[in-house]
Amino acid sequence: MLRKITSELLGWKNSGHRRPLILQGARQVGKTYAVLEFAKDQYDNVAHVNFELDAGAQAIFEGSLDPKEIIPKTELYTKQTVSKGRTLIFYDEVQKCPPALTSLKYFAELAPEYHVIAAGSLLGVAVSREEHSFPVGKASRLTLFPMDFEEFLSAMDKQDIVDRIKNCFELNTPMDTVYHNALLELYRQYLVVGGMPDCVAKFIETGNYALVRAAQKSILNDYLDDMSKYNSKNEIKKTRLAYSSVTAQLSKKNTRFQYKLIKSGGRAAEFENAIEWLVLSGIVLRVNALETIKKPLENYKNIDSFKIFASDVGLLCAKNDVLPNDILYGSSELNDFKGGLTENYVCSALTSRGYELYTWHSEGEAEIDFVLQREGKIIPVEVKSADNSKAKSLKTYIGKFKPEYSVKVSANNFGFENGIKTIPLYAAFCL
Repeated sequence: MLRKITSELLGWKNSGHRRPLILQGARQVGKTYAVLEFAKDQYDNVAHVNFELDAGAQAIFEGSLDPKEIIPKTELYTKQTVSKGRTLIFYDEVQKCPPALTSLKYFAELAPEYHVIAAGSLLGVAVSREEHSFPVGKASRLTLFPMDFEEFLSAMDKQDIVDRIKNCFELNTPMDTVYHNALLELYRQYLVVGGMPDCVAKFIETGNYALVRAAQKSILNDYLDDMSKYNSKNEIKKTRLAYSSVTAQLSKKNTRFQYKLIKSGGRAAEFENAIEWLVLSGIVLRVNALETIKKPLENYKNIDSFKIFASDVGLLCAKNDVLPNDILYGSSELNDFKGGLTENYVCSALTSRGYELYTWHSEGEAEIDFVLQREGKIIPVEVKSADNSKAKSLKTYIGKFKPEYSVKVSANNFGFENGIKTIPLYAAFCL
């Protein structure tokens, strides 16, 4: 399956200022697959070490972290000759071997001619508990997210439709009605399947939602296991409670995260470490509220007011045991959940595009789902799950802050009117 991060990996490989690369991402988003496919196309061979599959591989880093010592050991372990610029050294699941992560500093300083990628899940969580240092300033970093809707369509061999979407987005011209309706149907399929590569592959191969759901449940169980393996004893229960609350709170009208909804009387002091763990692991996404709309946005975020979303909409549906047909056919019984699910989808799409997202709300009822900076402009993004919803909050924001233009993402077709760029839900990736 085509992953868009491949172009970023190619840019890293060809950079004149290349440093070792750390590829982060939640468990099972496809990091290993993406790197190995990239290596197959771009290198003569790959020296692949997976520290999760073989704990004994840590012996490569015993004694010295000098690349002159590490490279021969890597060659012996992988049975691969390591050549400068022609071999990719790939240290996989590197959170299991913190010295391997630290060694990137010395590759950068002493052997920059070698191409090294280290990939891992839970890096922020695992490494903070070890004595070995993170190679700050000595390694480039990329994050891989679940497949977005564009990658989902490409995997289904619908690249021609992707091109149509991009063309309509650029020109603000409506999509042909037949294609528009078909894409909304595909979008609903994506909500059920999500973007975890194994789930997408099972859907493409079988079209069986039961098999997809079984794969999603397996991933969710792995997440629960990670909460035990990479957490202190007194935080395990809190982290699991917080994660369960994330999915439940998305069904509430007020989507700002509330600690008191984790358990009766819950407070930030009790659960903030659990939330931080979930964010660092990549299992959830956090979007902070803004106190006002000024540049730089980061300076005006309210660290005590935020929304939390699941990293993948398919896993969100699986965790809530939402029936696929209720999503596919728009059951009215899901009306309370539908808004949060749609907002979660757009959050994931924009995050995977590299945006730092914020939210904004007035003292009254007005609330803008997302605020981002695009091409130097501060842009409000309003999200609606249907096609007949009025964007009252967006009008309030426009009157107060007068943005150059605004974006409304809904089931409506493409268009641009009164300074509002309307984007169908299936085109959120175009932003």
